[in-house]
Amino acid sequence: MTTANFEPTAPTKRNWLALGILLAGMFIALLDTSIVNVALPSIRTSLNASESTLSWIISGYALTFGLALIPAGRLGDRFGHKWVYLIGVALFTIASVACGVAQNDPQIVIARVVQGLAGGIFLPAVTAFIQTLFHGKDRGKAFAFMGATIGVSTALGPIAGGLLIQAFGEADGWRWVFFVNIPIGIATVIAAALYLPAHDAEHVNVGLDWVGVVLVAGGLTAILVPLIQGQEENWPLWTFLSIAGGLIIFVLFALWEVAYAKRGRNPLVPPRLYAHANFTLGTILAMVYFAGFTSIFFSLSLFWQAGLHHSALETGLVSLPFAIGTVIGSQQSQRMAARFGRNALALGLALVTISLGSLWLILTNLDPTGLTNWILLPSMLIGGLGNGLFLAPNAQFIVATVERQDAGSASGVVNTMQRVGNAIGVAVVGSVLFGSLTMVAKTQQGSLKDIADGWATAAANGLAVSTGLALLSFLLIWALPARVATGHAPAAPVGE
Repeated sequence: MTTANFEPTAPTKRNWLALGILLAGMFIALLDTSIVNVALPSIRTSLNASESTLSWIISGYALTFGLALIPAGRLGDRFGHKWVYLIGVALFTIASVACGVAQNDPQIVIARVVQGLAGGIFLPAVTAFIQTLFHGKDRGKAFAFMGATIGVSTALGPIAGGLLIQAFGEADGWRWVFFVNIPIGIATVIAAALYLPAHDAEHVNVGLDWVGVVLVAGGLTAILVPLIQGQEENWPLWTFLSIAGGLIIFVLFALWEVAYAKRGRNPLVPPRLYAHANFTLGTILAMVYFAGFTSIFFSLSLFWQAGLHHSALETGLVSLPFAIGTVIGSQQSQRMAARFGRNALALGLALVTISLGSLWLILTNLDPTGLTNWILLPSMLIGGLGNGLFLAPNAQFIVATVERQDAGSASGVVNTMQRVGNAIGVAVVGSVLFGSLTMVAKTQQGSLKDIADGWATAAANGLAVSTGLALLSFLLIWALPARVATGHAPAAPVGE
């Protein structure tokens, strides 16, 4: 794609201004993946929200975010990434308002689902514009800024959420976790309209597999709904029928994609990608890993606030070492991957597994009333370092299992699987956690020791699931190639 008024070989100040505008949108989208975790207990109290609602607030956002990525990229290719970006950020800002003013469970869940959809709509435009506005070393610098944005938004999320809730009170402070997006969103929409380059009218028309989109969305929803609602409703018959139906829908999706490709059309997920067994295992790895590591913040945030009665800010401080470790690990990841290949990613997964296992041991063996963030700090820091080592280069290694001409499609599938893994992980871990809660912990009626013990047991069970998923990721990593040609693979995933 060419862009008017931009020199492709020598980026101007306006190119860098455009990058700043794009990264502002990315910042608020990724901030909302981490900032909301510390607000969950306040939302639970303020809205009298159900256990399943808390899971939907995280899973619904991640699911629609992931489902929108591939179709949004195709729409950007067809109609122009500028307009898709503008619509996505505007919708995200409106949805943030709706989240902040929500008065009950359905309202906040629907608003979060729309917010995630909007984030998935405009995020692909960021990497698309970087590819067209920058070349050579400048492109590398632009992607480095994108990586820094991912790290900073992740690190700031828990602390920013804690500060906002402390400043505006436990009752309504959680609303400002969403309202903080409004000024950034409005400024970004105005700046994008003024300074992002318009689409080239001669761009090739790209079709979109809408039937594939509907089938994969239906299949995932049919599986996710019972995973979130089942425990709260004591697993009635419909939950098992829904999961079975979701699996059948995925079979239909696979058959449709094959038939669609044979007609010479452009399927949502090209079937030829899955002719590579290692790519199949790699996408499973992406889903399993994101299901494991992102769900730990769900467990710890609820335990730290509802179980130990710490403030949202104190809870944010618990997860801060993990975020800092992720930034440090990410800075070293490309160098280590270039030197040690797949072993660098394996080291990262080993550190994450050790981190989660040690957190499980802490919660199962120590008196929860005596826990402090200093006790958890080493485990969280080690986990963050491992996460950073794996997170940045993993997509490159997975995409390297297919032919170069399929790299773009493969990268989109990997990013989508990461978001889907996030949604499924929170759904499964949330079901285990809430299913393990004692009545004393659920009702918060009892001694502080009994409440703490109940939440500690539940959180430990959730962490056991996360640890198992991290260990499975470590076993799957050996399906990836030992080395890849760094610098030529697609960009890293769009955050946690």
